[in-house]
Amino acid sequence: MAFVQPVTLADRGLHLVPLELAHEDGLRAAAADGKLWKLRITSVPEPEQTRAYIESALQMRAEGHRFAFAVTETATGRVLGSTSFHDILPAVKRVEIGYTWYAKSVQRSHVNTTCKLLMMGHAFDTLGCHVVGWRTDNYNFASQKAIERLGAKKDGVIRGHALRRDGTIRDTVMYSMRAGEWPEARAQLLYLRGLHA
Repeated sequence: MAFVQPVTLADRGLHLVPLELAHEDGLRAAAADGKLWKLRITSVPEPEQTRAYIESALQMRAEGHRFAFAVTETATGRVLGSTSFHDILPAVKRVEIGYTWYAKSVQRSHVNTTCKLLMMGHAFDTLGCHVVGWRTDNYNFASQKAIERLGAKKDGVIRGHALRRDGTIRDTVMYSMRAGEWPEARAQLLYLRGLHA
């Protein structure tokens, strides 16, 4: 049995549902909101690559390495973006949260904080993870700031770690949070989210 089982997570007008091929059109529209695939530091699919992006995520789910969600608006069903558990290590009870992107129109809203609260809660409280990790491009300063805002600690930088979509090689900034740090981080995130209600 897979460590991360199919689940739907919901709060504050959002649903995180297991990503499926049926989300192709919605995911394409979300990526088009801001032409996000043009950013060299993200994993957002180009419009014609949306189906392959989903198929790759489903293959990784079957292999137990990644569990991707579509982030949807509860009231309308509109797809707002995607996020995943990845680099799933059941033996040490560790997952990472990543492959995260949202339509430009919902960035800097409650969407990211709500999604992260749902995923961190599921990882720590339901799956019993000891550690949750994040990674990002060394030039993705917005992502680094967002991860640090969650209460994650910077573990370090892996140099020459991965290819960007433009063929350049990136350094990867690694972050993590341990289970013992989660209660305080959750309290702070709930407080911050209340300020933006």
